[in-house]
Amino acid sequence: MEFRIERGALVEAVTAAARSLPARSPVPVLGGLLLTAGEGLLRISGFDYEVAATVEVPAETVTPGQVLVLGRRLLDVCKVLPEAVVSCGLEGARFTVEGGGTRFGLSTLPRDEYPVLPKLPEPRGVVDAGAFAEAVAQVVIAAGRDESLPVLTGLGLRLDGTTLTLTASDRYRYAVRTLEWKPDAEGFADFAEGDAVEVVVPGRRLTDIARSLARSGLVRVGLSGPGGPGSGLVSFEGAGMHTTVRLLEGRLPRYDKLFALKDPAVAVVPRAQLADAVRRVAVVAEPNSPIRLDFSARGTVLLQAGYEDDVAAQEVAAELTGAEDMAVAFNPAYLGEALSSFTAPQVRFELLGPGRRALLSGIREGEADDTAPGDHRHLLMSVRQLS
Repeated sequence: MEFRIERGALVEAVTAAARSLPARSPVPVLGGLLLTAGEGLLRISGFDYEVAATVEVPAETVTPGQVLVLGRRLLDVCKVLPEAVVSCGLEGARFTVEGGGTRFGLSTLPRDEYPVLPKLPEPRGVVDAGAFAEAVAQVVIAAGRDESLPVLTGLGLRLDGTTLTLTASDRYRYAVRTLEWKPDAEGFADFAEGDAVEVVVPGRRLTDIARSLARSGLVRVGLSGPGGPGSGLVSFEGAGMHTTVRLLEGRLPRYDKLFALKDPAVAVVPRAQLADAVRRVAVVAEPNSPIRLDFSARGTVLLQAGYEDDVAAQEVAAELTGAEDMAVAFNPAYLGEALSSFTAPQVRFELLGPGRRALLSGIREGEADDTAPGDHRHLLMSVRQLS
């Protein structure tokens, strides 16, 4: 095989495909990227039995063919190549990469030992790529990191009519983001009529995929039907890249009742100012020590952290309704991440008191501060004991 390609296009394609490679694998060939040249295209594929990614990019094909090379080594080589047209070819058992006077020779892996890539599931509809990437980033911060509870490390993906909902929870917080999507007219014929479709996708994998597809315009979402071929897979396609991911078993806990707070006190705070204040006072907080927020009817919230020798405090403007005052405390990391996930200029707190749930949502310019749920909400558990 032999082909020529612009260095920038090659780096971008190899980088995207390499995200599917396992960090460690007892099977050497799974550390490889499969390069297929032909018909004016270079196709680069990676597969680790959990995720399969294929990126197609235009290339001048001199001689069609296939080669399997170590993916991370190829990525390292591509990153240091000079800006020039890159010529690649197979010379015996060695894959050569040459550009701008620099030449590399890479050993190859046995192509016949590489597994067959899974087929793409049936397409179900499309969603705006940029909005999808933003939604995934906002929600994934609440996903668990304990691999002994795999389902909590995933993101819930719910398809219901023209609404796509992403959810995540580690049992201490719960993030939800909804966005519009366009389902295919016949995309759900193999599912029960009228039922929403809910699956759980590995959170880290979905984050990488959404980031890779963020500038592709539209993302086509595919999902294997119940009990059909390739059952248990979801796929994402856009801009010459398609990725399949094996779903996690189980379901995330329901959030409907958790988010329904009865007669809460409501506080509205400038988001950026509060986020800055949290970051500052958290400097003196010991590990696992909370930040206390004292909301007052005077129109302020006082943030305090630290004990005995090292303490910090800052006051920020806040509007409180439904109570004369309200004191709550939160894990500073959880609160900081929640605030950073919003893009609205103001954040709305619905508060029940210490040791109880608190619901955050964003208020954009021109929006009324009412009880209508926003497209992005984040639930936190406040600390029971206030210092």
